[in-house]
Amino acid sequence: MRFIVLVKATKNSEAGVLPTAELLAAMGKYNEELIQAGIMQAGDGLKPNSNGARVTFSGTKRTVTDGPFTETKELVAGFWLWKCKSLAEAIEWVKGCPNPMPGEISDIEIRPLYEMDDFK
Repeated sequence: MRFIVLVKATKNSEAGVLPTAELLAAMGKYNEELIQAGIMQAGDGLKPNSNGARVTFSGTKRTVTDGPFTETKELVAGFWLWKCKSLAEAIEWVKGCPNPMPGEISDIEIRPLYEMDDFK
């Protein structure tokens, strides 16, 4: 099963506060463990939403809104694409992750991806 693992944004991540050298090293070690276990397929951090845009669809109309967007709790700061045997396995791997936003309450969301077999 494949999962998208979403690191939720915080005020600091959206303000462009970069991780400490210690956190980067810890995350690098964690990512290496994921790769060695055959779990991690891809992953990256995202720049603050002030650097991005949204395209809103309404019928045939498209509206572009430039960032920043106001609701930080709904934003994503980074992601991984994982291949795990189950949601339970993905949860166990997330529980071993270094806190991605030290000093703040931070959330990591795990969502299964649709596979072609789901559409049969």
